[in-house]
Amino acid sequence: MHPCLSCGACCTQYRVAFHWMESDEVTEGGVPAALTQRLDPHRLCMRGTYGAPVRCVALDAQIGVYSRCTIHPNRPSVCREVDASWEFGAASSQCDRARLAHGMAPLTEADWRWRDPAGNDDGHPDDSGNSPSSPPAPIAA
Repeated sequence: MHPCLSCGACCTQYRVAFHWMESDEVTEGGVPAALTQRLDPHRLCMRGTYGAPVRCVALDAQIGVYSRCTIHPNRPSVCREVDASWEFGAASSQCDRARLAHGMAPLTEADWRWRDPAGNDDGHPDDSGNSPSSPPAPIAA
């Protein structure tokens, strides 16, 4: 499982500020304007991230247990740009600091091994030939 789905820490640590053009009031499929507040003449921010305590209004999570962004397909560009540590081969200081703030260890390369192909199959399934037969094909009329 993707480590972010059991984390959510970054959504409770940082202001989520972005250009007003990303709002769905201006851009179809954009960030829901009802979930934002004006930061300055050029930027909006996600509600809940303007000041302490920070918790993005779009976050549905128990930090460290489960996490999801309720607007994931329409999330701001700044959220899309935050990489989880080692997801793309390098540490992320934002991810590491957010996890540490919640008492969780930073992610390591080992946290991404679930994406690797099985290295022990060599063309042979794990069932040693004990799988049930496939059902017979239907008889054509």
